[in-house]
Amino acid sequence: MRAVRVHEYGEPPSIDAVPEPRVAGPLDVLVEVNAAGVCRTDLHIVEGQWAAKSGVALPYTIGHENAGTVRAVGAAVGNVAPGDTVVLHPLATCGLCRACRAGDDAHCADSRFPGIDCDGGMAGLLLTNARAVVRLDPSLAPVDVAALADAGLTAYHAVRKAAPLLRPGAHAVVIGAGGLGHIGLQALTALTAAETTVVDRSAEALELAAGLGADHTVLSDGGQVAAVLDITSGAGAHVVLDFVGENGTEADGVAMTRDAGSYFVIGYGGRVDVPTIDVISREISVVGNLVGSYNDLDELMTLAARGRVALRTRAYPLDAALDALADLDAGRIPGGRAVLVP
Repeated sequence: MRAVRVHEYGEPPSIDAVPEPRVAGPLDVLVEVNAAGVCRTDLHIVEGQWAAKSGVALPYTIGHENAGTVRAVGAAVGNVAPGDTVVLHPLATCGLCRACRAGDDAHCADSRFPGIDCDGGMAGLLLTNARAVVRLDPSLAPVDVAALADAGLTAYHAVRKAAPLLRPGAHAVVIGAGGLGHIGLQALTALTAAETTVVDRSAEALELAAGLGADHTVLSDGGQVAAVLDITSGAGAHVVLDFVGENGTEADGVAMTRDAGSYFVIGYGGRVDVPTIDVISREISVVGNLVGSYNDLDELMTLAARGRVALRTRAYPLDAALDALADLDAGRIPGGRAVLVP
């Protein structure tokens, strides 16, 4: 089969012929990949930002947003069968550690993360386990939901955590209405009655956000903090969800957060630098957000099946993976997601 492989950090991946994985263990699930999302994390992987954290040996296959059709299962698998269409939780977890037993499987003590620390799904086939597969409603096609497996899941997880803070009448700011942010906005409108403001540097992305239900949109042109403070009568937002996390949005996000409010960091690449006296005197919270749990993904698929969350996608054949990565890096997919269709 063919796969998108990273051979050296800082260099473009290549598309190689590699052996097909096979079911070996009783809980293994072999999935024919019908769609693989292209994520900004893939760009960070190629740049080498994940090298120390992942410890992966090069070369390896990237791709951590995957959906497809079950091809084969191990002897102990009973939740899916060959022919089922599924979306894959990005982690293949153990189910036995304390985090898994608490439903916090994103922090599993003994997990694999295909596409990050082992071979991923930008390929014809992907080997995962029974705990990672969510069977799709017949109304959902793999190409329509693949990017929800990580980008959508991460956005939903952050909003799910923020929802108790967003009573009716509260204000939420979404920084970045791109591949993550436009999903986060839809999750906000589905889970809360908060007033929403979306900040982005792209007028096209802001137009999309308005169509998805944003109450206010603000162009990031240097005056975005003042504009948000004006919208919130000078107080700032109860919750700021930063789906960018670099290039100055970190400082903007803190400045847009009201006293006793919460700044949620979802995008990454930059640094949050807040004087400790400000954290104390303003009593603000800075909240990190990893990928969501299996239950989060199951809930998100329910919203997708009901039409409450939808992706804007641009499909590319597997052989055009480098074009998809380049388009993402250059901002040529505003407010949407690139998806490889092997």
